[in-house]
Amino acid sequence: MHFSKKCSVFKVILSALFIVALLQLIYLSFLSRFHGKQQRYKYFELFGGGSKRNAHQTEKNSKKEHLRYSLSTGGIFDASGQYRVYRNLVKSDFSTNQKPGSGTSTNTLVLATHTTINNLHHLDSLLERWKNPLSIAIFAHGQDVKFATALVYALSIFCPHIQALVDFHLVCPSEETASFPEQDREHFSGLEDCAGVFAKLGSHRDKYKNYAIGSNISYPNNLLRNVARSGTDAAFILVIDMDMVPSDSLHQQFLDMVARRRPNTEEVFVLPAFEIRHTRKLPATKPELVQLYQVGEVRPFYEELCPRCQAPTNYSRWVNQHEHGPDQLDVAYTLNWVDPWEPFYISARSVPLYDENFRQYGFNRISQACELHIAGYRFSVLNSAFVVHRGFKVQGEFHSRKDEENRRNRVLFRSFKEGLKTKYPTSPRRC
Repeated sequence: MHFSKKCSVFKVILSALFIVALLQLIYLSFLSRFHGKQQRYKYFELFGGGSKRNAHQTEKNSKKEHLRYSLSTGGIFDASGQYRVYRNLVKSDFSTNQKPGSGTSTNTLVLATHTTINNLHHLDSLLERWKNPLSIAIFAHGQDVKFATALVYALSIFCPHIQALVDFHLVCPSEETASFPEQDREHFSGLEDCAGVFAKLGSHRDKYKNYAIGSNISYPNNLLRNVARSGTDAAFILVIDMDMVPSDSLHQQFLDMVARRRPNTEEVFVLPAFEIRHTRKLPATKPELVQLYQVGEVRPFYEELCPRCQAPTNYSRWVNQHEHGPDQLDVAYTLNWVDPWEPFYISARSVPLYDENFRQYGFNRISQACELHIAGYRFSVLNSAFVVHRGFKVQGEFHSRKDEENRRNRVLFRSFKEGLKTKYPTSPRRC
């Protein structure tokens, strides 16, 4: 009898455990289906048409159709035939609303930059500082072509501040093609808002360095710069790398300066370039930057790797330069170019393009500065504007083929300079 009671209690406990386990399975199944339904809903939000049409859905459909059309063209080949270029993959509201012949582009300044997908996460902080039109050329290959296409589309849908101001262009090897990401559900999994898109981009962070993509893949930095530049009709363009930021309020300060003084047709405006220790907050103004500079937390760009490449900027003169006023930008002093200076600068969109034969590491920016010098340009250093690179550039952090690429591009640079003698036969200047 006692044994029978024990069995009954044991059966009751087993039954109870079974019921609990069954309820947990039902609950987990419900959660899984609910999550799946949410994801399908989000995916439908991105790509579904549906009969219910409102202004927001119409806007999404318009973006979708523009992207579909951009991709359906198959892009165009660059001059070398080695790269495929999709211009204006996604157009910003700013560019879309520009009316041809309206003259609105004559007083605009656009920031042009370039990157692989692994550095695209910098876009949010860059735009937070810049707050004005931006043109970005993205290089991708292999699976990253689909990833880049999908994430650029997601940025335009989920991030209104990016859709308002950023034009996206895509470059990939010529043997690859980009496709509309409608079937690539895995790229959109978990995306519900702008923060989710940047979290997704963060998963590709530091996947590889821009110049260390693959043994047979060359990063076409000058082609990308030209694509970003040509993607805008702005009168003035600032070309910087993706991991740099300009000083605060530069856009309005520069346009105010241009309104006060008409720039010389052969003049570019130099922004002294610095690099900051990773742990430090990026300075917004010159006084903030100078304070960090004086304690060694900020230093001239490339100071450790190539001090001669930026030394002609004359940092000590610039740091001690008397300013016209806290909000008034102006030219501090004007310099002629000297080898091997490779300054960052704002220029009219009519300046010569970058030579696209230069790829990977070495001589890609200096070649254009050299050409501007031969063409008769002068370099006017601005009194309080600057650009800052995130982190110190140090030896040993570059990809393994850097020195080999530098040697190859040095030979190319010699040939490039010989070509400038033919292109500018009457110029008395030489590089």
